[in-house]
Amino acid sequence: MANWDVAQGRVREATIGSTRTEPDFVAHIEATIDTDPSAGWVFVVDQLNTHMSEGLVGLVARRCDIDGALGVKGRRGILSSMRSRKKFLADVSHRIRFVYTPRHCSWLNQVEIWFSILARRLLKRSSFSSLDELRDRLVSFIRYFNGVLAKPFKWTYTGRPLQA
Repeated sequence: MANWDVAQGRVREATIGSTRTEPDFVAHIEATIDTDPSAGWVFVVDQLNTHMSEGLVGLVARRCDIDGALGVKGRRGILSSMRSRKKFLADVSHRIRFVYTPRHCSWLNQVEIWFSILARRLLKRSSFSSLDELRDRLVSFIRYFNGVLAKPFKWTYTGRPLQA
């Protein structure tokens, strides 16, 4: 998991682990928020269910000092459904909020573009003798990218419809 700093065009707060579960994602977001606890945060994410989880709602409620009952997952209140959790997490009045890209539009999320660069430059045709070696190579690549290649992505789409 990684965060992309759109303004500087670099990776921030990468989390390299063996799983990508709800607790992993919540811990990743919490670690990111901890880098500047009082700042406003806008996270751009896709429609993955872990991006609309009960744990994430709890984290945002705690960090934004939102009092009151959140409800019961699957039954009532904010926690009742993914739709209600998503609405809560996307609320523009919250200091920490999430913007969800439309389904099948991962190219709108700039970190996904960076993941493509990572795959082409590091992972494609590579082999690793251990998970530790893979982790070390990922960390080295992130350092190299941020130090040498980092720059904001220049959007080139002109808005013209595709031709058949």
